[in-house]
Amino acid sequence: MANWGRIARRTFLIGSAAIAGGVAFGVWQYRRELPNPLEPGEGQATLNPWILIDQEGVTLIAARAEMGQGVYTTLPALIAEELDVAWEDIRVMHGPAAQAYYNGALMTHALPVNDYERTGFQDAMIEALTILPKTLGLQVTGGSTSTIDAYEKLRMAGATARETLKQAASERLGIPVANLATRDGRVIAPGGIEVPYADLGETAATMDPPRHVPLRPASEWRYLGRAMPRTDMVAKVTGTAEFGIDVRLPGMKFATVRMSPRLGGTMESFDATAALAMPGVERVIDLGTGIAVVATNTWLAFRAADAVEIAWGPAPYPETGEALLDAIRASLDEAPNSTLRDDGDVDGMEISGDDRVVEAEYTVPWLAHATMEPMNATALFTGDALEIWAGSQSPGFAEKAAAEAVGLDADAVTCHVTYLGGGFGRRGEVDYAVLAARVAAEMPGAPVQVTWSREEDMRHDFYRPAAVARMRGIIRGGFAQALDGKVAAPSVTRQSTKRLSGTAPPGPDKGHVEGMFNQPYAIPNYRVTGHLTDLAVPVGFWRSVGNSFNGFFMESFIDEMARAAGRDPLAFRLDLAEREHAPSAGVLEAVAQMSNWTGSPRRGVGRGVAMTYSFHTPVAVVVEVSDRDGDVSIDKAWVACDVGTALDPDIIRQQMEGGLVYGLSAAAMEEITFADGEVQQWNFPDYDALRIHTCPEIEVRILETQDHLGGVGEPATPPAMPALANAVYDLTGERIRDLPLSRRVRFVF
Repeated sequence: MANWGRIARRTFLIGSAAIAGGVAFGVWQYRRELPNPLEPGEGQATLNPWILIDQEGVTLIAARAEMGQGVYTTLPALIAEELDVAWEDIRVMHGPAAQAYYNGALMTHALPVNDYERTGFQDAMIEALTILPKTLGLQVTGGSTSTIDAYEKLRMAGATARETLKQAASERLGIPVANLATRDGRVIAPGGIEVPYADLGETAATMDPPRHVPLRPASEWRYLGRAMPRTDMVAKVTGTAEFGIDVRLPGMKFATVRMSPRLGGTMESFDATAALAMPGVERVIDLGTGIAVVATNTWLAFRAADAVEIAWGPAPYPETGEALLDAIRASLDEAPNSTLRDDGDVDGMEISGDDRVVEAEYTVPWLAHATMEPMNATALFTGDALEIWAGSQSPGFAEKAAAEAVGLDADAVTCHVTYLGGGFGRRGEVDYAVLAARVAAEMPGAPVQVTWSREEDMRHDFYRPAAVARMRGIIRGGFAQALDGKVAAPSVTRQSTKRLSGTAPPGPDKGHVEGMFNQPYAIPNYRVTGHLTDLAVPVGFWRSVGNSFNGFFMESFIDEMARAAGRDPLAFRLDLAEREHAPSAGVLEAVAQMSNWTGSPRRGVGRGVAMTYSFHTPVAVVVEVSDRDGDVSIDKAWVACDVGTALDPDIIRQQMEGGLVYGLSAAAMEEITFADGEVQQWNFPDYDALRIHTCPEIEVRILETQDHLGGVGEPATPPAMPALANAVYDLTGERIRDLPLSRRVRFVF
């Protein structure tokens, strides 16, 4: 925020390059009223927040966090496409926390409507709702919205800057703008004259950019629509990329924390005598609900924290997993929070003797994010200012919360966003940044890096909630005539929003029933109700959020209905999708072709299919498993998605593969359990995932028939879980309705 200007004035380092005496360009007519966070210092000029030009060349600003999903490549490509800079000359940095970098696309999930059939009026309502993230400055990376939000915004930034640079060249050369072109960071004039952008920047910054600049059609794209080299890859493979845990500052101290293993519980007392006797341990800080240990290195801090004897108070929730699940199940019998789909007349249907009634109850467990890089943040408190270095999906919220924690105005706090070693929603929370700020406030003048142990991280997550669903369906003439779904769980949206903003959104909770109420199936009598459970277990946004459990519920039950109808499960789905949503039918047809689906797999082989529409993208998955002497092997998986416009096919493919593996891991083996109020999983041996050598062979096909851009980071996760469960049923004949499948099946890799 305010500190960013001071940082820029003394030069801001980006990798090995420095922005000094540069100029920033951006979307003038689209964002002119927002404060520009890149304040000019002496010899500098700024126009807007997206493009910096100096004597070293062009630096493009990425306002979303890079956590492996490729935004440091795709977002710059959007700008570079219109700006005409050579790809190999592009430099990228993360922008500061600022209102100008708000994510308006978050509102595409806001209206409680079926996303695949939005009307023009509903689209206009969503556009109007972008005033909320704009006003609040919601600079959030999440919801598979980064490219959706940036698609026109950043292309316009590049186009506006390009035309302004041409105006500056026209003024310098005395040549009409119409006679000028651009290429590889230069303005090209007749007669072979070339003027580098760097020579035009300060002049261009004094000019009003044109108000209306047409964007280039896809037929003229140089970078978009093709696989581009990842801008972050060289640094990552050479070990020079700076993640939060890599930050090193002069005079740094190292710390860790221990908070109550009964989440949200109290600390009754502690004895730090043994820890303080260890050479190199400097302090044990009382944080009220836990302690922090400051030492000369992180490993010593971990060992010293283990030596602190702490008496913890009780948990503020039922203390066993069984009791927690009972509370969730009981919510199904209470009044619903939402009925976002109620087509036809589910209750009024008369059931004939030829109808088949299908009923089932499903459960899924609590899940951790299990990011590869444990939670960490570095903070420097100087009394009147605070700086934080962290991998954050919501740096503005981190600044605000940290400011409140140490008694500063938000403008006195700056969050420097590093690479993220995994996020999946976990780093949208601010607890780790707040704890680092509180520890630093106890050590003024010294930067302190607070790193959580893997065990502290695993046992103090904001979990994907456990959930229960009761499903009832009616089959008539081989087709789904009715579906009635009820789902219960704690509300992620309400709990997370209240933590971050201080208030929970009223009304029906759309995120709670996504993946069930809004599926593109032509079922004439179709009702879904959402039931909220009030529990104090901390829950948060987990990759694909409510879709993660509702996708399993819905697609497992659709499979059961298909079997009850005596139909092929893929053909059964295709019949329902063809009459409702062509792109969803298209991904089913594609995955059938890819997998050579016949409905009759070989002996000893099982296949399962699932399709989920989420984050504006339909994704269909087929998983193949086989019998290995009574155990189950996950052998192959096929994924088809329709993203509308494939901005970078390789990155989309990577995200589909990653989302699939994330979902398969959850379905096969992952769960968080509770005993005596404490999480029982401590580390990866307790909470394993598929590894490189245990992943199935994966094939991805990308379709582009939708008329809008779809998200890609999350939508492969929901269908992965039921596809695996359906494949296990196809192989073994056992219908497993409770995840993880490893409770009933032994997987061999």
